[in-house]
Amino acid sequence: MTQTGRLGGIARHARPRGPIEPIDHVSVSVVGGLQGDFRGAVKPGGKGRRQVSLIEADCWDAAMAELQVRPGDRLPWHARRANLLIEHLRLPREAGTIVAIGATLRIEITQECDPCSRMEELLPGLKAALLPDWRGGFLGKVLTDGEIAVGDEIRIER
Repeated sequence: MTQTGRLGGIARHARPRGPIEPIDHVSVSVVGGLQGDFRGAVKPGGKGRRQVSLIEADCWDAAMAELQVRPGDRLPWHARRANLLIEHLRLPREAGTIVAIGATLRIEITQECDPCSRMEELLPGLKAALLPDWRGGFLGKVLTDGEIAVGDEIRIER
């Protein structure tokens, strides 16, 4: 199994159901998650299990292929409303995995990101296509701050 991959994209949204903003680089912190993303701030007494969401490019592509969406008509990965797109790396499907991005950012995977009914609003059948094998992505909490940019290396640390 490949242990390194690449950060293929970054996206954030300032409020629930708000527009997604694809960006090239961002600061990520233990206190606030992705700068400018509404999910990042840990609420008082909270555990921050949903600070950051990640999705593998291969999983998004598999869901689109399963729905027989032609390549030119496919929805962009950030339609999933994930924050980080992982390319060329398959993450372990288990909580506790530590993912390193760039020089200093560390994220602990806390749980699977189950697809919601919003996916059906985008494309009928998409929710079901994202259910198997963690295709809907991963949720995580920030362990160490970092500056990240599209193209950064992603590593599985444990």
